[in-house]
Amino acid sequence: MIVAIDGPAASGKSTAALGVAKALNITHLDTGSMYRAVTFGLISNQISFEDIKAVEYFLESLKLRFSKSKKRTDLILNDKNVTDLIRNNIISENVSEVSAIKIIREFMVRIQREMASDTDCILEGRDIGTVVFPNADFKFFVTADEKSRASRRLNDLVDSGDKNVSELNSVLEDLKVRDHKDSTRIHSPLKKAEDALVIDTTYLTINEVVEKIVNTVNQKRTLY
Repeated sequence: MIVAIDGPAASGKSTAALGVAKALNITHLDTGSMYRAVTFGLISNQISFEDIKAVEYFLESLKLRFSKSKKRTDLILNDKNVTDLIRNNIISENVSEVSAIKIIREFMVRIQREMASDTDCILEGRDIGTVVFPNADFKFFVTADEKSRASRRLNDLVDSGDKNVSELNSVLEDLKVRDHKDSTRIHSPLKKAEDALVIDTTYLTINEVVEKIVNTVNQKRTLY
């Protein structure tokens, strides 16, 4: 069983996916963090995003895996735990550009399909229901208004020490830029799958979002 959740940045899809995975007792594959890890790797190795040959060489030696413990699931990049390192503002500012590179998207789609090939899982991103798993058993498109999403992103950045509480307008503008990049890129742009159920999280708690998804999945599963 594949559950696909797509949506724009800071819409709550990652937190919802975690909750749904726990409620349904299925594997959660955080595809967004995987793109962040690649972005971290390229920046750390001082590889220009425009140097396709260097990017291709980097991908050839790339090893990416999730390591699950009782407390959380960590992301390991070439034997280095990058779980916390990929959440800073520098990565956030560059991940859209990296995600738009064709060879990176093709590489990541292959990895994601391999990871999900033999297990029930939930994946969230921007093209899960349209490109990675167009035949997913369940598809959701999670969204929220721009101000709510900016406020959520600001809280995360304040917690990580990258922003202060007075920088909402700056974060809002950054979010608009990222939305534009994600939705207009040539390869696998952000868009709702035709058969996806839309969930607006603007006025919903995370528990309410999780409950909506879990109830939808469970109701349809009983029909099979």
